Order: sequence, then C-alpha cells, then structure tokens
Amino acid sequence: MTRRPVDLSLYLVTDTGLCGPRGVPATVEAAVAGGATMVQLRDPGTTDADFVALGLAVRQVLAGSGVPLIVDDRVHLVQDISADGVHVGQRDMSPSQARQLLGPDAIVGLSISTIEQVRAARALGDDVLDYLGVGPVWPTATKPDHGPAIGPDGVAAVAAASPWPVVAIGGITTVRAGALRHSGVAGVAVVSAVCAAEDPAAAAASLRATWDGQP
Repeated sequence: MTRRPVDLSLYLVTDTGLCGPRGVPATVEAAVAGGATMVQLRDPGTTDADFVALGLAVRQVLAGSGVPLIVDDRVHLVQDISADGVHVGQRDMSPSQARQLLGPDAIVGLSISTIEQVRAARALGDDVLDYLGVGPVWPTATKPDHGPAIGPDGVAAVAAASPWPVVAIGGITTVRAGALRHSGVAGVAVVSAVCAAEDPAAAAASLRATWDGQP
C-alpha cells in the first residue's frame, strides 16, 4: 500500500562529478525535459551546507514540473531543501525513523537487493515505505561499494515479492532498460546514462521511449 502515487518510469540519480561543468541543476532540467519522472539528489562527498545549496538550486529548476525531488540518505536536510522525501540504504537511518521524522506525506524509498530484505521491509508495516530501489542489476562504476549484481532475474524475483512499486538500478542503459520492461518493475533508475551524456535531454528521451515501448 502506498501513501501517494509515485511515477518511477525514469528515475534520475544525480552525480555531481559526472555532470561536470554543466552542473547538476542544468542536467536535471534537461533530463526532466527528456522525460525523467523522479529525481534523487545524491552527493555523498559534499558538506551539508553545499548539499542544501545544491538541493535548493535543483528544487528551483523542478518548480512547476510535478517531478518529485528525493534526497539520498540525509534525512535531516529534507525540510531545509523542501524536498518531497528521502531514499535510504540498508546502512542508513531506518525507514521507520525517517517516516517518523518526515511525517505521513513524505515519499520514503529503500534500497533492496534480496527477497530477505523485502521480508524485513514488510515487517515495518504498510505505512512506512512508498517504493523500493532494487539492484544493482548490472555492475556499475558509479557506486563502487555496491553488492553483487543480481541481474534481471534477481530483480524480477524481488519485484514479485514486493508489495510496493520497484525501480531497478545499476548499470542501466537504453538497451538494458528494454530488457527490464517485462520484469515486474515500475521503472528504471539511471546515473551515468544521463549525467555523463553529452545531451542529457536526448539520453533521457531515449531511455523513456524504450521504457514506454515506443519504436
């Protein structure tokens, strides 16, 4: 059961280094123009102050788009950025605590790799989480400390066990997005496929067209 509908079709996770001189806000703006439906602000190496400044700049380019802004990990900064919610990992603050701090209207997502972790999430109750991020599907250089890649079959198994919508992440390209369309997931999450692209809007549009099954 979800508190509010979330469109996970094309979920952009930002990477400040990969965005380069173009910058994160401009990359986000282009990605949304190309069809991104959700944005997660992620920059684990920056200070809280710089993260808030970056978040406010991204919030500004998203104004009026209807695309939610999710903060990675830093639950304590969600309100400062006026973000729509948070995404936490297995080693971050517990989803229950994040929900308690952010209230009933925030979006709360959780990273999952195994069916056992889905079972643990279900034990939290139906009113804590809104979606799961599942992966890595394929190995990815954007998060070197990730666990073993679980592949499309692993993603499909987790999605089948989840009562929440699932977004697949990890090594996803336009071609690979097509391979996941019938795996039971609600969408795909990308980092380098958009952030490192020469034309983020075109990259997002290509991914979105593939996901939507357009020729």
